[in-house]
Amino acid sequence: MDQVFLEATTRVAVIGAGSMGAGIAQLAAQSGHEVRLFDMQPGAAQRALERIEADLDGAVKRGRMTPAARDAARARLVAVQALEELAGCGLAVEAIVEKLEPKQQLFRQLEPLLGERAVLATNTSSISVTAVAQGLQHPERLIGWHFFNPATRMKLVEIIRGVETDPALVLALHALSEAWGKTSVDAPNAPGFIVNRVARPYYAEGLRLLAERIASAAAIDRLMREAGGFAMGPFELMDLIGVEVNLSVTESVFQATAFDPRFAPSLIQQELVRSGRFGRKSGHGFHRYGADVPPPQVLTVAPAPAAAVVHCATDMGLLAPLAERLRRAGVAVETDAALPAESFNVAGVRVLLTDGRTATERAATEGQGPVLLLDLARDFASTALLGAAASVGAEARLADLAAVLQPAGIGLLALDDVAGLALMRTVCCLANEAADVITWSGATARDIDVAMRLGTAYPVGPLAWADTLGAARVATVLQHLQAHYGDVRYRRSPLLTRLQHARGRFHS
Repeated sequence: MDQVFLEATTRVAVIGAGSMGAGIAQLAAQSGHEVRLFDMQPGAAQRALERIEADLDGAVKRGRMTPAARDAARARLVAVQALEELAGCGLAVEAIVEKLEPKQQLFRQLEPLLGERAVLATNTSSISVTAVAQGLQHPERLIGWHFFNPATRMKLVEIIRGVETDPALVLALHALSEAWGKTSVDAPNAPGFIVNRVARPYYAEGLRLLAERIASAAAIDRLMREAGGFAMGPFELMDLIGVEVNLSVTESVFQATAFDPRFAPSLIQQELVRSGRFGRKSGHGFHRYGADVPPPQVLTVAPAPAAAVVHCATDMGLLAPLAERLRRAGVAVETDAALPAESFNVAGVRVLLTDGRTATERAATEGQGPVLLLDLARDFASTALLGAAASVGAEARLADLAAVLQPAGIGLLALDDVAGLALMRTVCCLANEAADVITWSGATARDIDVAMRLGTAYPVGPLAWADTLGAARVATVLQHLQAHYGDVRYRRSPLLTRLQHARGRFHS
C-alpha cells in the first residue's frame, strides 16, 4: 500500500449501531460520504438511523444546519441487514463490544468482503491494535481510529498504529480526520493509548480519596470542578460514562500492563457494579438521579465572626495571587520576612500549600505549632472554592481561615487530613502518568496535552500544568505520597525525575 486516499467519494461501512457507531456514521454522512450501517442485532441499525434523524432535526432547529444539508446527510445513510452488503466500501470502521475476540472475528469476516485496498479501522479504546489485526491476511490494512463520545461533537480522535500497520494509513487517517473536522493525535499502541491511560489517576485517586474519607463524593466533585476547573468531578463523570464501563476500561488497562498495581480496580467501584448501580443510566451510581432527586448538598466551613490579620511570607510563590486577592478584598495583609516561603499566618496558625505530606506530619516534624494545609487551585486569583485540612486538634481553626477568604468571595471546603489532599494529588498523578507515557512510548507532550484537553475537557493539559507547578514540586509531592503510603502507584516517572534534577520543562 504505497499510497492511500480516503476522500469524500469513499464509501464508509460502520459496524456497530450503538451510540458510538451511530455517531461515527452520522459524522461520515455529514462529511459527504455514503454510509452503510450494520449491527448484528436485528433492527438496531434502523433504530440508530431514527436517532440520527432526530439529532439532525435538532441541529436544524438550533440553526446549526440547513434543511438541505440535513436531507443530504440522511440520504447518504443506509441501514443494511448483512455483512455482505458492505462489499465495495473503501473504509470500514468497527465500533462493537470492547472485547478482543469479537473484533478479531469481525475483521476476519470483513477482509475478504472488501476491496484489496480497503482500510480497516478499529474504534477500540484500549485494546492492542496489533492484537486486533492478528490473523488477517493483510494486517497492514488495519489501524486504530479512536473517537470519543459523542463522535459528532467531540473534537479529538486518536490514531494508533499497530506493528504491521502501513505508515501510509496513518497519514491518510490524519487527513481524513481533518476533513471530518477533527483534531487527530498519534497515540502509542500501549494500554489505554493516551486518553484512557493518562486519565486513570483522575478516577483512581478520586476513589482512593473517597475510601480514605477525605470528603464525600459530592464534595470531591465540587472541589475538582470549582477549584480545579475540570468540567466534571470524577464521580459524576464515572456516573455519566457508566460505572461498569469505566471499570471495564480500568480492568483492561490493569490486565494489559501485566497487573501493575497502579491500575488495580477499586473495591468501591466493583461493589457498585455488582449491585447494579451503573450511574445515570440506572438512576443511581455514586450519586442518585431522577426528576425528583435534589442535587447533593456540600457545606463549606462557617467563617469565624471576624477576619484576623494575615501575615504573608516575602516570597509567596504559587500563593502570591491569593495574597494579592485578599489585599484587594480589604483583608489586612502584612508581610513578615521571618515566615518561610509560600506560607502565611492566620490567627497564629501557619497556612501552607500541601506538598504531599499530611498537616499532622508537618506540625509534628516542623515543631512550630498547628498547621492548616491548602489544596491546589487552578487559579488562585479567581477560584471560588478552596479545600483545606488541619493537623490533629486544629480543625476548629479552619473557621479563621474561612473568615479571611470570605471577603474575597472564596468558600472553604473542609477536607480530612489525607496526604496530598485532593486536587494537588490528582494533578501530580496525572502529570506523572503522562510523563510515563512519554518515557515508554515516545508520544509527544503536545499530543498528550491536546488529547487530554479535547478528549476529556481538562482545563489544561497535565504536562502544561506540571510546567506551571515545576517538575521538582510534582516529584516532591509524589515522593512524599510514596513515603506515606509505601505504594508503588506514586513512584516517579524517569522523565519526571530527570526534569526535576535538570530544572527542565515538558514543553520547550
